[in-house]
Amino acid sequence: MTTQTMLKPIRIDTPFHANHFDKIEKIIPHVSAVLEILGLDLEDESIRDTPRRVATMYVQEVFSGLNPAVKPKITLFENVYGYKEMLLEKDITFFSYCEHHLVPFYGKAHVAYFPNHYVVGLSKLNRLVQYIAKKPQVQERLTVQIFDELQRALQTKDVAVVLEATHLCIASRGVEDVNSLTRTSHFGGKFEEREIKNEFLQQIESM
Repeated sequence: MTTQTMLKPIRIDTPFHANHFDKIEKIIPHVSAVLEILGLDLEDESIRDTPRRVATMYVQEVFSGLNPAVKPKITLFENVYGYKEMLLEKDITFFSYCEHHLVPFYGKAHVAYFPNHYVVGLSKLNRLVQYIAKKPQVQERLTVQIFDELQRALQTKDVAVVLEATHLCIASRGVEDVNSLTRTSHFGGKFEEREIKNEFLQQIESM
């Protein structure tokens, strides 16, 4: 068997098992157990409610992207203007959590597309990026997921995505490098052409 045939199939979905129970109440005792094992006094006024705060934060905020019910609805508008040039939305702020250590990584997303028959309200691009980021992630997968969702929502292959992020699993632990920045990218359709890709990258740097 060759190395090529041994490769696993491409998987861009976040590993996830759907469930419908009260997640906050289920998480609370596990957070309490971790804090107790670490030696913290859960009777202390400052820490007493920490397990519930953490559980609520996980479910309703930082990992809310695991709930398909809150996925933003993408409303398309007919491209009555006949606009055919690149449309770039730069510096979309996102926060995510590295699934290896559950430590935040955050940064900017730059997305662009060439409209076909439809255009989208600009705020929807921000909302979609932020929704996909709000789950345990790795930056490479996050980049591809945003790209895939945009292609599907915008009904065009002509999509480009670049993410630039600071990883606290690098800055606050391990090598403790606070200056490094990680960039990932994914291009489809027209953006695979060298000239158009370079134009997109130049616009990111110049704006």
